[in-house]
Amino acid sequence: MTDLTAIIKLAEPEAQALGFDLVRVQFVAGADEPTLQIMAERPETGQLNIDDCADLSRRISAKFDALEEAGNDPVEGAYRLEVSSPGIDRPLTRAKDYANWAGHEARINLIEAVSGKKQLRGLLEGIEGEIIAIDDRKVGRQTIPLDNVHSAKLILTDALIAATIPVSADGVDEVSGEIEDDILTEEQED
Repeated sequence: MTDLTAIIKLAEPEAQALGFDLVRVQFVAGADEPTLQIMAERPETGQLNIDDCADLSRRISAKFDALEEAGNDPVEGAYRLEVSSPGIDRPLTRAKDYANWAGHEARINLIEAVSGKKQLRGLLEGIEGEIIAIDDRKVGRQTIPLDNVHSAKLILTDALIAATIPVSADGVDEVSGEIEDDILTEEQED
C-alpha cells in the first residue's frame, strides 16, 4: 500500500515552490487503475487555473519519475495523476478551512457519531483550537473534534458562489459582447 504521508511530503514542496498550498492528497479506486488526486490552491484565491494545475502536475511527475528511475518509486503499481483546484464546493481538510469558510453550509461525515448522527449538515460556525462548531439543520449546534472528521465539504449555495473569488475575469467582457452579438445576429436572421 502506498504511504499517503510520504506522497504529501514529496508533493508539498513542489506545490510550495509554485506558491500553492496543498488541500488534499488521496487515492481513488478506478476501473482500470487508481487515481492519485492532488488538490491545491493559491492562498489568495483558494483556486488554481488550468495552467497552474499543469505546472504542478509536471513538477510532481518529474519528481516521481526521477525517484522511480533511482529505484525509489513512491507509488506502487500503475496509477493516474490528477491535479486540480478544490472547486467551489471544496473539501474541508485543514483546520484553517473551517475558519476560512465559517458562515457557509457544510456537510461533515464523522468517524464516531455525535448526538446519534454520523453526518452533520448545516451552517459552519468555525473552529476553536481543534473543535469544530456547526449548526446542524436537525439537531442544532454541535461541536466535534477535528480528529473525529472522516470527510467534510462545503455545500454549493448562492451565498458560497457569491463569496468565491474568481480566478480571473480577464476576457469576460469580450465573451459577453460576442454572445450578445451572436444573439442579435440570430434574432435578425429570424
